[in-house]
Parts: sequence; C-alpha cells; structure tokens
Amino acid sequence: MTAGRVFFLALAAIIAVVGLFAAAAADDYLHGFGLALTGFGLFFAASTVKRHFDEQEGH
Repeated sequence: MTAGRVFFLALAAIIAVVGLFAAAAADDYLHGFGLALTGFGLFFAASTVKRHFDEQEGH
C-alpha cells in the first residue's frame, strides 16, 4: 500500500470517528449528520482498500 493510500485510509478513519463523536453529542439534526459522516468515512475507507486490491490484481 502506498503512502498516499495509507494517508487517505487514516483520514477516512478520523472522519468516521469525528462523525461518531458528533452523533453522540448531538440532540437534533446533527445526530443524522454525524451518522452520515461516519457512513461516508467507512465507505471511503472501503473504497480505498478496494482500489488497492484491484490495483494488485491488475484491474
């Protein structure tokens, strides 16, 4: 895995954790935003890992 991919994987993890903290501390609409941010972070991390393995297979 290249350094750029590791950086973006760590960034996605930070985004997901920030989203969880935002959802936990929220009362109203920010709860949904925090959950959406967590979902985005998880999706982005999964796509980064998928890109890595696709590149290894030659796709």
